Amino acid sequence: MQSKTNINDRNPLEIIKISLNNNIKQYMMFIALIGIMVIFSLLSDVFFTPRNLSTLFLQTAHIAILTCGVVLVIVAGHIDLSIGAVVGLTGAIVAILPARYGIGIFPAILITLAIGALIGLWQGYWVAYRQVPAFIVTLAGMMIFNGLLLGVTRGETIATQSSFNKLGQGYLPTMFFESGPRDNIPHDTTVIIWLLVILVYLFFEFRNRKERLKYEFEVLPLNLFVAKLVLVGALISAVFYIMAMYLGVPYSIILLMAVGAFYTFLTTKTTFGRHVYAIGGNKEAAKLSGINIKKRTLWIFISSGILGALGGIVYTARVGSAAASAGQAMELDVIAAAIIGGTSTLGGEGTIVGAIVGALVMSTLNNGMLLLDVGTTQRLIVRGLVLLLAVWVDISTRKKNS
Repeated sequence: MQSKTNINDRNPLEIIKISLNNNIKQYMMFIALIGIMVIFSLLSDVFFTPRNLSTLFLQTAHIAILTCGVVLVIVAGHIDLSIGAVVGLTGAIVAILPARYGIGIFPAILITLAIGALIGLWQGYWVAYRQVPAFIVTLAGMMIFNGLLLGVTRGETIATQSSFNKLGQGYLPTMFFESGPRDNIPHDTTVIIWLLVILVYLFFEFRNRKERLKYEFEVLPLNLFVAKLVLVGALISAVFYIMAMYLGVPYSIILLMAVGAFYTFLTTKTTFGRHVYAIGGNKEAAKLSGINIKKRTLWIFISSGILGALGGIVYTARVGSAAASAGQAMELDVIAAAIIGGTSTLGGEGTIVGAIVGALVMSTLNNGMLLLDVGTTQRLIVRGLVLLLAVWVDISTRKKNS
């Protein structure tokens, strides 16, 4: 039996070329993010301050959470145009339940998540079992949920409780000693989480490498593998250093990390995840292989509904109120973040990490342009052009690979 070709036997330049060809969208995404940050740091003295970058992370959290759910929808070959309306409606529900009916915050959150699941069940049923295109179902959903939002809010702005707002605005407390932005002392809880994240990352990287070597799969040479660890470790450290030198890790970022970790596991280590990619890659082949496409599609939309509700909760907590205008056009940012993050519009490709980075790219663009006092017209044009460029790269890459 012939063993698989080991990447270690190849020329280092050839290895780099292969890696670039296989991961061009992911590399371009990181390069774009770094480039955007460098440009805004040169144009604004405020952009790279710990306070602004910490605010940027807060602004990114709900978009990234929503994008994790939408990635599965797009990977499976569908679209969800209702996600912004779901954010507005569920955000209003979680605000109204305590304000009008005296329901506690925790039960209100659970009820809101259940409503998000029901929304996903409703839309998934029409897509999976009635064969109505997802574009039409979710477009109708957007109209329905916006109408319900206007009805439940009665056109009013509903303020939320300060204890609830901590979920979107608050930061983890210190564990051993007090520190603040003016003390030049790192936030101790953030430092501990920082070290844990680095250790977990190294553990999984070494474990994956060991498994690939065991089954004679291709792996990077040790020097390139170490270089990758150092680079990623430096990026993780930079993010946590910024948070540690301000007020620490926001609660919403902890929630995002949990969602990201769970969905990364779901998409890469479970049968469900493999089925989602198979459906998006070739629906007919997936059907012939015995995959229950209807059931998987239903659960994909339920997942999107739950994360839509979770994103609505985090967004409402961040702004401190619910209003009839909440969530409008948010689906555009979410879909754009997924595509910029490497999710293919044709289905079958996409990662959770890429989606989160894509959300960070969109938030960075918004944040930087606001600091530069760029008008709404120009901001929309720039974001539209970025989305168009991302789709063009996706289609061009597909054609090249085929």
